[in-house]
Amino acid sequence: MTDRPSDPRLDAPAIARRGPSAAPAGPAPERPIEGPFDQHGFRCRLEWGLAGVQRLAPVVDLVVIVDVLTFTTAVTVAVERGARVIPYPYLDGTAAAYARSIGAEVASPNRGAPGPTLSPASLRALGPGDTLVLPSPNGSACAVAAGEAGPMVVAGCLRNAAAVAALVAGHGGAVAVIAAGEQWADDGLRPSIEDLIGAGAVLDAADPTTLSPEARVAVAAFWTSRNRLDAMLAECASGRELVAGGFGRDVVMAASLDTSDVVPVLVDGAFAGGMG
Repeated sequence: MTDRPSDPRLDAPAIARRGPSAAPAGPAPERPIEGPFDQHGFRCRLEWGLAGVQRLAPVVDLVVIVDVLTFTTAVTVAVERGARVIPYPYLDGTAAAYARSIGAEVASPNRGAPGPTLSPASLRALGPGDTLVLPSPNGSACAVAAGEAGPMVVAGCLRNAAAVAALVAGHGGAVAVIAAGEQWADDGLRPSIEDLIGAGAVLDAADPTTLSPEARVAVAAFWTSRNRLDAMLAECASGRELVAGGFGRDVVMAASLDTSDVVPVLVDGAFAGGMG
């Protein structure tokens, strides 16, 4: 996976100065005119990765980031325990330096390291009052970019799918669900089925007439998989990678449908339990 997204808004020194997802100064910019790739005419939309955030976040009111294996699952587990999670988009030393500068812990990208890591299983020791900087070039990068664009941003996964789905179904404005995906070695997006399934679970409660064709496909993927989520996640490419590395427990936790009613909301650069 790449260490650094190409979006100039995600400049590391700038983030170190102001913190990820800090609100821009001054009035919110006017929304751009929507085109065919914005899925306009549909309230609930689906896109992939950082480019999808950049396309849809400026023209919607709510963005749901879905990174099932495992950024948004990790965020949900941490927030379930009362912790705050600051998304950080780079897997380099700047994350640790930033965490020290604000008195927070940093999650190691090495899932086998002691203490908190990107592994959801490692975050069960967190508690109220803890603040965790969580580096990830996929889910974190998407969350930071969405926060910069101005809409409400929440973290969705299979664990809290029903709770986030209720928010999506009841929200009055336009909604973009972003399947974060993974990255190939050449930095290209690798669409990942676990995120498509998770996005579909989040969109499942929405009025079908409000769904773009892209969103409808995600819902269909969820319905095709919902009775065998454990096997689907364990047997997909991302799941196999984790199981082979000895982190099958993370896959099991990520496949646990509707075990949490917490909806992590990004406020002032950190995910916290604002709903649920």
